[in-house]
Amino acid sequence: MSAVAYAGGAVLQERVAAALDVHAYAPLRRPLWWVAVALNGLGAALHVVALAFGPLSLVQPLGALTIVFALPMTTVFVGTQVGAAAWCGAVTASVGLAGLLALTAAGPSEQSLTGGERLMVGLASSGTVAALVAAALAVHRHPAARSVLLAGAAGVAFGIASVFVKTAAVDFTGAGLWAQLPSLLATAVSAVTGLLLSQASYRGVGLAAPLATVTVMNAVAAAAVGVTLFEESFRYGATGTAAALGCGVVAAGGVILLTTQRLRRSSGAATVG
Repeated sequence: MSAVAYAGGAVLQERVAAALDVHAYAPLRRPLWWVAVALNGLGAALHVVALAFGPLSLVQPLGALTIVFALPMTTVFVGTQVGAAAWCGAVTASVGLAGLLALTAAGPSEQSLTGGERLMVGLASSGTVAALVAAALAVHRHPAARSVLLAGAAGVAFGIASVFVKTAAVDFTGAGLWAQLPSLLATAVSAVTGLLLSQASYRGVGLAAPLATVTVMNAVAAAAVGVTLFEESFRYGATGTAAALGCGVVAAGGVILLTTQRLRRSSGAATVG
């Protein structure tokens, strides 16, 4: 249900981005954008409930369904035709991502982060997001590359928001709301940052490439924290680790396919112009 809500929000965000004459992170005067925000909020709320009942390694793989739902949605409700290459890239990224996270073994269900670990995660994720945004600004003349970098930053922000939500959900029964305020604030900042960056990533490049990048980076960021701090690991020992790396390559290949398709279209349009 969360993936369906996120997919609907992504489709509307892309429509708003296509209608804007100038680059905008938050088109506040567009009613359709607020509908997209509401759908993303609904998706986030359902995601929170899911994280309260299951580990990151179980919940995050289902986020790959966002791509699967979004492409038919944009065809049926918007009338935009999605090419075979976009379908192939999106499905490839989804399959690789699902395989990668399906091989991740859950750690203790009540595992949480210490204060020092939360600070480390916050600083590392903020630095990563800032670096990706800076790189996107540096390649602003290349819409496809800029879109993927901004979408990558949005995915990291969303993934870290899930980490802090999981931490708050685990600790909530043992502490009051005031004690969870830092985690809740970090969640809010990360989620809003992800929303604004994802909106900017849709500008001029369509739906498939930025959505696939957001989905992959979201899950990878959350899985990285799960493996390093939540005592999660890959199943089946060395064989499972090798299979997980292979799935990661497949997911990256899907995103690259979507990106190169957009680069070819941009190049072709510039040549015609």
